[in-house]
Amino acid sequence: MAPPGVASEEAALVARVAAGDEAAYRALLAAHLAPLNRYARRMLGDRDEADDVTQEVFVRLWTDAHRYRPEAARLTTWLHRIAHNLCVDLQRRHGRISLAGDSSTLEAPPQEATRGPEADLAEAARARRVREAVDALPERQRSALVLCHYQGLGNREAAEIVGVSVEALESLLARARRTLRRALEEEHGP
Repeated sequence: MAPPGVASEEAALVARVAAGDEAAYRALLAAHLAPLNRYARRMLGDRDEADDVTQEVFVRLWTDAHRYRPEAARLTTWLHRIAHNLCVDLQRRHGRISLAGDSSTLEAPPQEATRGPEADLAEAARARRVREAVDALPERQRSALVLCHYQGLGNREAAEIVGVSVEALESLLARARRTLRRALEEEHGP
C-alpha cells in the first residue's frame, strides 16, 4: 500500500489531469508507464500489443481522470485494472497470445554477468519452460500470478484488479502454483 502522502499526492495529480493539466499527466505517466507496460507484456507476450494497451491506459487516464475515486482504490490499482481489462479483451478477441515470443517478459535479470555460456543457456531454457507453463495457465490464474508475483502487488489489490474476492484470488494463486509445479515436474520427472 502506498503511504498516505503518496496516495493523496497522486489523487491531487489525477484531479489536475481531470482539469486538463498536462504537467500532472506527464508526472503520472513517468511514475506508472514502466510498471504498466511490464504488466501488459507479461500478460500478452507481445511488445507491440503491450505498447498499444499501455498507450490506451494513459489515453483513458487523460479522458476519464474524473472517474477515479481515491477513496475506492489506489491509483496503481485503478490503472492496473484498466490494463487488465484491456489485456483480457485482446486475448479473448484474438485468442490466447503466447508469452514465448517476448523473452524479456518473465525472466529475472541474470545474477552474475560472468557466468559461462552453459549456465546462460540453462537459465534461458529454464526461463522458456516457465514462460510456456505460465502461458498455458487459464486466464484468471495467469492474471493472479502475474499481478502478485511479477508486479509485486498485494493480494487485496490483485483481487480488486481481477474482480474477485481475496479468498478467490488466493485460490487462483494456489491452483496456478500447483499447475506450474506439476508442469515443470512432468518435464523433468519427480
